[in-house]
Amino acid sequence: MLHRLQIKNVALISEADIKFSEKLNILSGETGSGKSVILDSINFVLGSKADKSMIRYGEQELSVRAEFIVDAESDAAKTLREYDIETDGEIIITRKYNADGKGGIKINGDTVTAAMLKNVTQHLVDVHGQSEHFFLLSEENQLKVLDGLIGESAREIKSELAELISEKRVLKHKIADLGGSEAERERQLDLLNYQINEIESAALKEGEFEELKTKQNIIANTEKILTALNAVQSVLTVDGGAVDGITAAKHSLSPITGLSADYSEIFDRLESVRLEISDISEIVSDFAENLAFDAREAQEIDERITLIKSLIKKYGADEKEILEFCVKAKEKADAISDSAATIKKYTSAIADADKKIFLLCRKLTEIRKKTAENFCNAVVSELKTLNIPNAQFSVEFNNYDENSADLNSADGSDKICFMFSANKGEPQKPLSKVISGGEMSRFMLAVKTRLKDINGISTYIFDEIDAGISGFTANTVAEKFIAISKDTQILAVSHLPQVCAASDAQFLIYKTEEKGKTYTFVKRLDEESKIKEIMRLTGSLNSEASRLHAEELIKGFKK
Repeated sequence: MLHRLQIKNVALISEADIKFSEKLNILSGETGSGKSVILDSINFVLGSKADKSMIRYGEQELSVRAEFIVDAESDAAKTLREYDIETDGEIIITRKYNADGKGGIKINGDTVTAAMLKNVTQHLVDVHGQSEHFFLLSEENQLKVLDGLIGESAREIKSELAELISEKRVLKHKIADLGGSEAERERQLDLLNYQINEIESAALKEGEFEELKTKQNIIANTEKILTALNAVQSVLTVDGGAVDGITAAKHSLSPITGLSADYSEIFDRLESVRLEISDISEIVSDFAENLAFDAREAQEIDERITLIKSLIKKYGADEKEILEFCVKAKEKADAISDSAATIKKYTSAIADADKKIFLLCRKLTEIRKKTAENFCNAVVSELKTLNIPNAQFSVEFNNYDENSADLNSADGSDKICFMFSANKGEPQKPLSKVISGGEMSRFMLAVKTRLKDINGISTYIFDEIDAGISGFTANTVAEKFIAISKDTQILAVSHLPQVCAASDAQFLIYKTEEKGKTYTFVKRLDEESKIKEIMRLTGSLNSEASRLHAEELIKGFKK
């Protein structure tokens, strides 16, 4: 429940500190007094979008602090623990927002995001106003309501469904690892065989690409190379060239080699140089003779380089990686070829699981239909007490068979829609399309009276849902509020004297002007002030009769 609400600098409220009853809390006041500010503040601290216009004029920042007390094992407390936020059942939310558009949110002292805040508060408070779409108008939530009414048996079936679906998922992953369906395996085998053949037919050798690039470069520079080699050959071997020069030097030195070992050593070295130059000359000559390339060889080299480049682009950075890819492709192709029997076994297991899932879906559908019938009858009975005597309410289920059933959802295969008609002779239509604001208020009260023990919400907030209701129906609305508030806290803005008389805590919202500024205040009324507020709401004069009437209203709801 919402135990305490502290508001600072929100609209006309400078400061407010409100402590609520755990049962029925009613807020009343003149039109324009600021009742909506209280609800805006609650919505803000629950996670609604912030707006700078909410900040009180002349101030730079607003803040709202809400203290909730819930069961330590409630959904809200469990959600907090998932975020590693400790709680023993007390949840304190503080939210601030400033004129620069910046703000901060803390839960039990830990900073959280707006999304985290909403994930927590969705389990704390259900807000409903006459102009809002009620939770039940969303068809995706209607199934949750039914399953909540069913309780443990629905949870058990859905748990079995979840387990079977998980088993199917594992089997499908295994099949995918083995190549998937027969058609998928054939497709993969075709691709792998194509890749293997493409690589093997290329007959690659490691280092081949670089060798070919070298040859290609030589061909491109043949003329330049040949010119250089001829020049070297000319310097070394033509008449008067290097060889002749060395030979002449030896001839000149020969007569004195016997005179000294040093001269003899020089003579030998000159001979070595002559032999080396002669060898170089022969090599250069061979290079020049072998340099000739025909156009066909050049084309073959170009084509080979293009082929290897293509393989590199597809399969690896060099010949080694391409050949390794080929080895792995062969291994995978062999595994897929040998997997047919295993995949057949897995496929059969999936089919068996689907049959079990379908039977569980059918079982869940039957339980849901029985529960829906009882639920609809109970809501119609409640609506009759709320002056909708001709109300019709039912749950429409989709039809499905083994071929059309959703066999991959733990919620089963049901798609449902709440159907409603308020008037005799009118056909039922989807709830969201036919129900009016006043009817929605009473329908919501009827439903929440039936759901108060199952949805886990600790606080209901009603914003003038009793607008347009009076007389006997107003009395019934008050009684419904009392019934709901026995187990679930209610905060309601109301103008009905009957509802105010039924309250456990009555709050008056009022405005005053001080030093040229307007302020909104919230005051919890004592018994005497409550009587006066009921007299005001009835429009009666301040007379003994009107006072007695207000007292009788209060006594009537205390029985």
